[in-house]
Amino acid sequence: MTTAVATRSTDRKTFRDRLHNFDLKGTPYLLVAPFFLLFLVFGLFPMGYTLYTSLHQWNTRSPERTFIGLENYSFLLFEFDRFGWSIVNTFGIFVIATVPQLVCGLMVASALNKRLKAQLFWRMAILTPIVTSVVAVGVVFTRIWGQQYGMVNGLIEVLGFEAVNWQGDRLTSWVAIASMVDWRWMGYNALIYLAAMQTIPRQLYEAASIDGASPRQQFWKITVPQIKPVIVFTVFMSSVGGMMLFAEPMMFGGGRLGGGSEGQFQTTSLILIDLLRTHGNYGMSAAAGWILFLVIGLVASMNYFIVNRIQGDK
Repeated sequence: MTTAVATRSTDRKTFRDRLHNFDLKGTPYLLVAPFFLLFLVFGLFPMGYTLYTSLHQWNTRSPERTFIGLENYSFLLFEFDRFGWSIVNTFGIFVIATVPQLVCGLMVASALNKRLKAQLFWRMAILTPIVTSVVAVGVVFTRIWGQQYGMVNGLIEVLGFEAVNWQGDRLTSWVAIASMVDWRWMGYNALIYLAAMQTIPRQLYEAASIDGASPRQQFWKITVPQIKPVIVFTVFMSSVGGMMLFAEPMMFGGGRLGGGSEGQFQTTSLILIDLLRTHGNYGMSAAAGWILFLVIGLVASMNYFIVNRIQGDK
């Protein structure tokens, strides 16, 4: 009888130990499992299905799918001139929009990090563009950059110059669209920089002041090096977002996907949707999506390489 009780006690203790070990090792996997399941269903499966579709000829005129290999990719890259220009447009707008956006965000964050009256109000005010509808932003900025009765052209004419057709030229349209992106996302980056600046010990600034460092020297010698990882993060995120520009150029073109009369500001995202919605070519649109994905991966790899060089990693 005593032996049986001891055996049950040992079994019960073993079960508790196993449950305890599972709680320590298995619970983290259970907690993160929903994310990976959702990513599998809504991320990996659509990517795989899109890759499969890109290798087929499939459109509204021929509902049956025909395997054609890499012909969709070959047509987009070597025969469809407008697609190549869409990549150039995407890079151009991305560069013009990203650099001023991050620099201005850094300057605004530095100003907000100082002792100002109504700090909470100013910090909330810079987030206003983010919660503003993209449609509203597009309508307002289209009026600002309008050829007739536009605010910018009105100022140019007051100065004695001729009005500019901002949608008629490639570079001018890039500048107009970049201003929309800068206005909308500068506050977001500024708030991230501000949060990072507030973690810097004040003793560093006090010691620098005692040594005679000016505010400008403190900014470049203390603030920027201390928040370098955050700057790298915003550069990476802005790069990925800039390569997927869609709403701003579409609204600048009046809600059309053509990107101007000659596609002067048609981005790759616009042409992807245009191939799908206007022409009904599922295979070509899927191929365009994968090319855009590879370009974004290339940009991300370049950022990673630059970051490693800056940090001195080999």
